[in-house]
Amino acid sequence: MAGDSSRPKLYILDYGAGNVRSLANSITKLGFDFEWIKDESDFDKADKLVFPGVGSFYKAAHGLEEIGMAAPLKRYIQSGKPYFGICIGMQVLFESSEETEGAKGLGIIPYPISKFDANDAGHGKKSVPHMGWNGAWRATAPAADEQSLLLPNEDYYFVHSFAALRGKGDESELLKYAYTLSRYGNETFVSSIRRGNVFATQFHPEKSGPAGLDLLRRWLEAPVAAVSSAPHPLPAVPAPQLIAADPRPARAQGTGLTSRIVACLDVRSNDQGDLVVTKGDQYDVREKEDGGNVRNLGKPVSLASKYYQAGADEVCFLNITSFRSSALQDQPMLDVVRASAETVFVPLTVGGGIKDTVDPDGTARSALEVAGAYFRAGADKVSIGSEAVINVQDLLEREARGEPALTGKTGIETISKAYGAQAVVVSFDPKRVYYDTTVPNWIEQVPEAHRACLVTGETSTTRTKPEEQGKAWWYQSTISGGRDVRDIDVIQLAKGVERLGAGELLINSVDRDGSGKGFDLDLIRLIRDAVSIPVVASSGAGSPGDFEEVFVKTGAEAALAAGIFHRDEVGIDDVKASLEKDGLPVRRTALAV
Repeated sequence: MAGDSSRPKLYILDYGAGNVRSLANSITKLGFDFEWIKDESDFDKADKLVFPGVGSFYKAAHGLEEIGMAAPLKRYIQSGKPYFGICIGMQVLFESSEETEGAKGLGIIPYPISKFDANDAGHGKKSVPHMGWNGAWRATAPAADEQSLLLPNEDYYFVHSFAALRGKGDESELLKYAYTLSRYGNETFVSSIRRGNVFATQFHPEKSGPAGLDLLRRWLEAPVAAVSSAPHPLPAVPAPQLIAADPRPARAQGTGLTSRIVACLDVRSNDQGDLVVTKGDQYDVREKEDGGNVRNLGKPVSLASKYYQAGADEVCFLNITSFRSSALQDQPMLDVVRASAETVFVPLTVGGGIKDTVDPDGTARSALEVAGAYFRAGADKVSIGSEAVINVQDLLEREARGEPALTGKTGIETISKAYGAQAVVVSFDPKRVYYDTTVPNWIEQVPEAHRACLVTGETSTTRTKPEEQGKAWWYQSTISGGRDVRDIDVIQLAKGVERLGAGELLINSVDRDGSGKGFDLDLIRLIRDAVSIPVVASSGAGSPGDFEEVFVKTGAEAALAAGIFHRDEVGIDDVKASLEKDGLPVRRTALAV
């Protein structure tokens, strides 16, 4: 129990990038105390050490050097005391990474970290980052007396573009450490390592729901002697016999990722000043009766916890009223994220007002500063909307003038550089611009720049309304929640934000929002084909079949819904059961939440 002085002293090393609060919350929930590494002397006090991290390999390696922690960390690991690395905390154990030329890791494992190949033979184009839930199978047969840390048949949450890929160097050293392997398309990578005192995971156990918490508990409860070793270098061992493929037949197809289901909560203040979750038709969130009050579908923290308990793979908060007066000092959404992170152990995304702002007292707040506050509160990703449209318009205009397209100053660029592309989601709110195809030479009415995203009623795969027959349309980008339009189409926007450094796209639809008629498949497919980063489909879900349709027909990595979940019209597990019945991979843990 927490406060037990007989327990080993647990320390966490934070090098200053990304969300470490969720790990701290996980450890606290499991009933353990911990302390933060503050200076070099704390390494000597630690009986167990956890090093989590997100962001770039260079930022981790260079960041450790800057704060004087690289050498003491390596000495700690080489001493034989228990070490648990998470994500970057695993990668930094390796020799180098393709992510940054010349950057050196700790060199505990003499093998390089490499980037996933988006052009995957046999699976077509796959998105990078590798983002979502994937399995991990034992790399070798366990010893008879081994205490396993991972349970079979569970999925874990990954978010990374680089990995210890097989076939990128001398595998003899890599395989000495390989504990589990995972597959992303045709590429196999080491998803966790375990040898002597070293245990590390490429996935995030603190974001992997009950399975991840169970893994953390097993390592935390293990006696120090059971997860320690003699000082390094460790004795030479023969290369083990590898289990090279996932033994689960059902996971032999596809990329390896599950079909991710996201619960979205639109949050705003009501007329009494309370934060509520709301939802409306065509972005109108006021009741038609009841005096036109803001529709109240519940409290954000309790609903987020409910959806986690129900099996949501991710929870997304969209702050649809932005900041009240100050980006950081008067921002109740920070408290919402902070409280939710204490009970929700899957990824949290937050959007709304992630931009450069100025407080009423004249204090400037950068998008990077605002995002950093959300990450420290417990968010894993931030979502940028209207600002992204403006940024891409500016990019295209600079390029047309022959100027450098990238300035390095936009919120997408600064946040991506500091925390990694996987931390930046761009949310689109496009709407259709219609043309009557029965009019002679109608195509001439369509701006040439936007014909790449033109769809006709005859070629559309989306269920269309009768009045859309004989029509064609392209998708125009909007800002301010669909209230203002810009002369930029969704393909231009998607490609532009990918260049700026976005790691994921959330695709809403002004036309489909609240309709319950299914996702706009044409819209999702156009964007999915235009970029190499993950796509989340949103707007229009009304039944479990709508989710299957969007996964099968567009290749989207995730699908999001709000109103149907809030009103209990469809349950999250109902969606997953339907997908599973039809052969799509989903995460359905056997462990209690």
